[in-house]
Amino acid sequence: MNMNFSLPGRIAGLIAVTVLLSACGFTLPGSGPAPLTYDLSPKSTFDGDLPEIKQQLVVEEPSSARGIDTDRITLRPSPIEIKYFAGSRWVDRAPRMVQILLVESYENTGRILAVGRQSIGLRPDYSVKSELREFQAEYFDAGGKPSIHVRLNVKLIKMPEARIIASATFDQIDPATGTEITAIVQSFDETLGKVLRKSVEWSLREVAKQTANQNRE
Repeated sequence: MNMNFSLPGRIAGLIAVTVLLSACGFTLPGSGPAPLTYDLSPKSTFDGDLPEIKQQLVVEEPSSARGIDTDRITLRPSPIEIKYFAGSRWVDRAPRMVQILLVESYENTGRILAVGRQSIGLRPDYSVKSELREFQAEYFDAGGKPSIHVRLNVKLIKMPEARIIASATFDQIDPATGTEITAIVQSFDETLGKVLRKSVEWSLREVAKQTANQNRE
């Protein structure tokens, strides 16, 4: 018996199977709506008395725990549980997204000679090394709105000695403006923005302080 089928016949057969599965309520692999993708914004407003920095700065990608090192939007129903919002994603892994926003925030100050990510090969005078310790919506208050928690530990490294000259932790917890994912993302943007501003202002002032001390020696 000849079992060879023509290509048009095979395509017609696949279409018929697809229609049949759809009619029966089956979901084909890879089908369904794409996850919603969200981005956050860099900080653009800063204290007017920030010092002007003549040094070059490199911002390394923050380290983080595995539960945060993902493009999924993290939530905590309790202090010991980690879950993720369904159908929603960050535009990139959270640590890399924060790195990019930090670089853009430094640039937006207009007070620094040059700043960039580690990957561009810049020869820095200082390096910013950080750890993203908290980056989630917390639902610890049963029945209430979540709180957005962002905590970033920042270390300023003098190069090329690779010597830590200053360290600080910036911790911000704010109530979300609503329970829908768009409100939660907007709240992430506001809370992270406060941490970005504090981190940038602190590090620029520390570099200026270090430079002043060197000039006095």
